[in-house]
Amino acid sequence: MTSPIIRALDFSLALLGLLAALPVFLIIYLVGLFDTGSPIFYQQRVGKKGQPFTLIKFRTMGTSTESVATHMVDSNSVTKLGSFLRKTKLDELPQLINVLRGEMSFVGPRPCLFNQEELLEERKKRGVLDVLPGITGLAQVNGVDMSVPVQLAKLDAEMIETFSLSLYFQLILQTATGKGAGDRVRH
Repeated sequence: MTSPIIRALDFSLALLGLLAALPVFLIIYLVGLFDTGSPIFYQQRVGKKGQPFTLIKFRTMGTSTESVATHMVDSNSVTKLGSFLRKTKLDELPQLINVLRGEMSFVGPRPCLFNQEELLEERKKRGVLDVLPGITGLAQVNGVDMSVPVQLAKLDAEMIETFSLSLYFQLILQTATGKGAGDRVRH
């Protein structure tokens, strides 16, 4: 999946996105200071070949929320600003920095936590960890999240097997126009 063409597209689009979204970043950051006092969220995630990297997002939950998969967190942990950011997917914007660094691609399997053992095992079996994780992917636009690890890993593998430049742009466009949903929280 990672070719020089995709890397060049990732880098160019991430740089343009960061420059274009800078005013939005600043507003979210400032509002986030009042919301949680710590608007940027850093978390160790599983990257290509199982290597750790630090994922960067806008914080959507209180600072005392346990560091587990989102589907294991109660919905009351999500702040008012966080709810808006999650619905609009603006919480993902700082991941453009991860893309610039070469830790992520725009399109790839969503990076999971190291404690999501079942998902990691399913992804290892299917070769999913051989590619860069992504901001969006086939599973995300189809509403499949990390709460169903086998189904997620299967869709990740399907995306890798059928990957093309056309699919890359289709998934980005579908995500940008609101198809799919982020990881669900427990209600």
